[in-house]
Amino acid sequence: MTARRRVRRGAAVLALLGVLTATACSGGDAPADPRPLAGGAAALPGPAPAGLALRPAPTGAPGAPAVTGTLTDGSPVALADLWATRPVVLTFFTSWCALCAQRQDALSELARTYRDRVVFVGVNTEDTAEDLQTYLREHRVEHPVVVDGDGAIWRSYAVREPPAVVVVAKGGALLRGWPGGVDATELDRRLRELVLAG
Repeated sequence: MTARRRVRRGAAVLALLGVLTATACSGGDAPADPRPLAGGAAALPGPAPAGLALRPAPTGAPGAPAVTGTLTDGSPVALADLWATRPVVLTFFTSWCALCAQRQDALSELARTYRDRVVFVGVNTEDTAEDLQTYLREHRVEHPVVVDGDGAIWRSYAVREPPAVVVVAKGGALLRGWPGGVDATELDRRLRELVLAG
């Protein structure tokens, strides 16, 4: 073997060792996504706007179930804390629901339009964390999302299958529900009719 071949072989061995060492040190895992999880505590609303004009809830309206849950990042949330200062829209969905996906972009835009005046909260079940994050990012869901792993919140609102939408007044009165969901145009109209004054 010539000296030149020995040098080339030695260089190749060193390069291979460098690759193997780097892989062993990193565990071969892809770098962690630096973005916060979509639907986590960072998506919770700020303070309600001063002077927010709301219609009073109808007398005799039933109370919405005041459940607690966990957001996508593990943060606890109580729905009663959210509707203490403004109305709440609950959207029950899964990433594998075709109708949910068809309507989600428009609902996400509506949630941005009403930001801080009406709190949108997604309630998800029967999903993997990865599938849920993919869905939330693809559909630009910027509001909080509760992970209802055992379906207890869905059952408390009598939701049997996705999609479903529920509107709760400030203070917790249950105003309206849509089994089978509702499109953003109709929901916008009903929010103005049911909860927003002026």
